[in-house]
Amino acid sequence: MSNQKHIGPVVSSAHLADSDLPEASEMEFALTMANHAFQRWITRCMAAAGEPGLSPMEILVLFLVHHRDRPKTLADICLVLNVEDTHLVNYALRKLTERGVVQTGRKGKEKTVAITETGADLCRRYGEVREALLIRGMQATGIDPRELSRLAALLRSISGSYDQAARAAASL
Repeated sequence: MSNQKHIGPVVSSAHLADSDLPEASEMEFALTMANHAFQRWITRCMAAAGEPGLSPMEILVLFLVHHRDRPKTLADICLVLNVEDTHLVNYALRKLTERGVVQTGRKGKEKTVAITETGADLCRRYGEVREALLIRGMQATGIDPRELSRLAALLRSISGSYDQAARAAASL
Protein backbone atom coordinates (compact mmCIF):
# COMPACT_ATOMS: atom_id res chain seq x y z
CA MET A 1 0.00 0.00 0.00
CA SER A 2 1.31 3.44 -0.93
CA ASN A 3 2.02 6.21 1.55
CA GLN A 4 0.76 8.77 -0.94
CA LYS A 5 -2.23 10.82 0.03
CA HIS A 6 -5.41 10.09 -1.94
CA ILE A 7 -5.89 12.69 -4.64
CA GLY A 8 -9.56 13.48 -4.94
CA PRO A 9 -11.58 14.41 -7.97
CA VAL A 10 -10.04 16.80 -10.48
CA VAL A 11 -11.87 20.08 -9.96
CA SER A 12 -11.19 23.77 -10.43
CA SER A 13 -13.10 24.91 -7.34
CA ALA A 14 -12.51 22.86 -4.20
CA HIS A 15 -15.08 24.95 -2.36
CA LEU A 16 -17.75 23.71 -4.80
CA ALA A 17 -16.54 20.11 -4.61
CA ASP A 18 -17.15 20.25 -0.87
CA SER A 19 -20.80 19.32 -1.30
CA ASP A 20 -23.19 16.40 -1.24
CA LEU A 21 -22.22 15.64 -4.85
CA PRO A 22 -18.53 16.44 -5.44
CA GLU A 23 -18.75 14.60 -8.75
CA ALA A 24 -20.84 17.50 -10.07
CA SER A 25 -17.86 19.83 -9.58
CA GLU A 26 -15.64 17.29 -11.33
CA MET A 27 -18.09 17.18 -14.26
CA GLU A 28 -18.29 21.00 -14.38
CA PHE A 29 -14.52 21.26 -14.65
CA ALA A 30 -14.50 18.64 -17.41
CA LEU A 31 -17.28 20.58 -19.21
CA THR A 32 -15.27 23.79 -18.93
CA MET A 33 -12.19 22.13 -20.41
CA ALA A 34 -14.23 20.41 -23.13
CA ASN A 35 -16.07 23.61 -24.01
CA HIS A 36 -12.87 25.58 -24.46
CA ALA A 37 -11.24 22.77 -26.43
CA PHE A 38 -14.33 22.46 -28.64
CA GLN A 39 -14.46 26.20 -29.33
CA ARG A 40 -10.73 26.28 -30.11
CA TRP A 41 -11.19 23.28 -32.42
CA ILE A 42 -14.14 24.64 -34.42
CA THR A 43 -12.47 28.00 -35.03
CA ARG A 44 -9.23 26.37 -36.18
CA CYS A 45 -11.04 23.80 -38.27
CA MET A 46 -13.05 26.58 -39.92
CA ALA A 47 -9.83 28.49 -40.63
CA ALA A 48 -8.34 25.34 -42.16
CA ALA A 49 -11.50 25.00 -44.26
CA GLY A 50 -10.81 28.46 -45.68
CA GLU A 51 -12.78 30.89 -43.51
CA PRO A 52 -10.63 32.26 -40.70
CA GLY A 53 -11.88 34.76 -38.15
CA LEU A 54 -15.31 33.32 -37.40
CA SER A 55 -16.28 33.16 -33.73
CA PRO A 56 -17.53 29.90 -32.22
CA MET A 57 -21.07 31.34 -32.09
CA GLU A 58 -20.91 32.30 -35.78
CA ILE A 59 -19.78 28.79 -36.68
CA LEU A 60 -22.52 27.11 -34.65
CA VAL A 61 -25.14 29.41 -36.16
CA LEU A 62 -23.80 28.69 -39.67
CA PHE A 63 -24.06 24.94 -39.09
CA LEU A 64 -27.59 25.24 -37.73
CA VAL A 65 -28.72 27.41 -40.65
CA HIS A 66 -27.31 24.76 -43.01
CA HIS A 67 -28.99 21.91 -41.07
CA ARG A 68 -31.52 20.11 -43.27
CA ASP A 69 -31.17 22.90 -45.86
CA ARG A 70 -34.30 24.72 -44.65
CA PRO A 71 -34.61 28.42 -43.75
CA LYS A 72 -34.60 29.14 -40.01
CA THR A 73 -35.97 31.98 -37.92
CA LEU A 74 -34.06 33.75 -35.18
CA ALA A 75 -36.33 32.03 -32.64
CA ASP A 76 -35.55 28.61 -34.19
CA ILE A 77 -31.82 29.21 -33.91
CA CYS A 78 -31.97 30.49 -30.34
CA LEU A 79 -34.17 27.60 -29.25
CA VAL A 80 -32.04 24.86 -30.78
CA LEU A 81 -28.73 26.35 -29.60
CA ASN A 82 -30.25 27.15 -26.18
CA VAL A 83 -29.16 30.78 -26.45
CA GLU A 84 -31.17 33.17 -24.30
CA ASP A 85 -29.66 36.41 -25.64
CA THR A 86 -31.05 36.92 -29.15
CA HIS A 87 -28.57 39.77 -29.70
CA LEU A 88 -25.72 37.24 -29.78
CA VAL A 89 -27.39 35.26 -32.55
CA ASN A 90 -28.46 38.42 -34.43
CA TYR A 91 -24.87 39.67 -34.40
CA ALA A 92 -23.61 36.30 -35.65
CA LEU A 93 -26.21 36.33 -38.46
CA ARG A 94 -25.16 39.84 -39.48
CA LYS A 95 -21.49 38.80 -39.65
CA LEU A 96 -22.36 35.64 -41.61
CA THR A 97 -24.51 37.64 -44.04
CA GLU A 98 -21.64 40.09 -44.59
CA ARG A 99 -19.40 37.13 -45.48
CA GLY A 100 -21.99 35.86 -47.96
CA VAL A 101 -22.47 32.46 -46.34
CA VAL A 102 -26.09 33.03 -45.28
CA GLN A 103 -28.88 35.17 -46.71
CA THR A 104 -32.04 36.59 -45.23
CA GLY A 105 -35.54 36.10 -46.55
CA ARG A 106 -39.15 36.14 -45.41
CA LYS A 107 -41.75 33.56 -44.53
CA GLY A 108 -44.93 35.59 -44.21
CA LYS A 109 -44.12 38.39 -41.78
CA GLU A 110 -41.23 36.49 -40.23
CA LYS A 111 -37.60 37.09 -41.18
CA THR A 112 -35.73 33.91 -42.09
CA VAL A 113 -32.14 33.01 -42.80
CA ALA A 114 -30.88 30.36 -45.22
CA ILE A 115 -27.53 29.00 -46.30
CA THR A 116 -26.00 30.26 -49.54
CA GLU A 117 -24.12 28.07 -51.99
CA THR A 118 -20.90 29.61 -50.66
CA GLY A 119 -21.97 28.73 -47.12
CA ALA A 120 -22.88 25.16 -48.09
CA ASP A 121 -19.47 24.73 -49.76
CA LEU A 122 -17.78 26.04 -46.63
CA CYS A 123 -19.71 23.59 -44.44
CA ARG A 124 -18.69 20.76 -46.79
CA ARG A 125 -15.00 21.75 -46.60
CA TYR A 126 -15.25 21.99 -42.80
CA GLY A 127 -16.71 18.48 -42.76
CA GLU A 128 -13.79 17.18 -44.81
CA VAL A 129 -11.21 18.73 -42.47
CA ARG A 130 -13.16 17.45 -39.46
CA GLU A 131 -13.26 13.93 -40.85
CA ALA A 132 -9.53 13.90 -41.59
CA LEU A 133 -8.29 15.49 -38.38
CA LEU A 134 -10.84 14.82 -35.65
CA ILE A 135 -13.01 11.84 -36.55
CA ARG A 136 -10.17 9.58 -37.69
CA GLY A 137 -8.24 10.46 -34.53
CA MET A 138 -11.25 9.71 -32.32
CA GLN A 139 -11.79 6.39 -34.07
CA ALA A 140 -8.14 5.49 -33.55
CA THR A 141 -8.65 5.72 -29.77
CA GLY A 142 -11.08 2.81 -29.98
CA ILE A 143 -13.89 4.75 -28.34
CA ASP A 144 -17.22 2.99 -28.65
CA PRO A 145 -19.62 5.11 -30.75
CA ARG A 146 -22.49 3.97 -28.49
CA GLU A 147 -20.65 5.52 -25.52
CA LEU A 148 -20.43 8.85 -27.38
CA SER A 149 -24.16 8.69 -28.04
CA ARG A 150 -24.85 7.83 -24.38
CA LEU A 151 -22.65 10.73 -23.25
CA ALA A 152 -24.52 13.10 -25.59
CA ALA A 153 -27.87 12.00 -24.15
CA LEU A 154 -26.57 12.42 -20.61
CA LEU A 155 -25.25 15.92 -21.34
CA ARG A 156 -28.58 16.96 -22.89
CA SER A 157 -30.35 15.68 -19.78
CA ILE A 158 -27.95 17.48 -17.45
CA SER A 159 -28.41 20.71 -19.42
CA GLY A 160 -32.09 20.54 -18.48
CA SER A 161 -31.12 20.43 -14.80
CA TYR A 162 -28.95 23.52 -15.25
CA ASP A 163 -31.76 25.33 -17.10
CA GLN A 164 -34.24 24.49 -14.34
CA ALA A 165 -31.80 25.62 -11.63
CA ALA A 166 -31.16 28.87 -13.57
CA ARG A 167 -34.90 29.60 -13.66
CA ALA A 168 -35.12 28.94 -9.93
CA ALA A 169 -32.11 31.19 -9.23
CA ALA A 170 -33.68 33.99 -11.29
CA SER A 171 -36.74 33.89 -9.06
CA LEU A 172 -34.78 34.36 -5.82
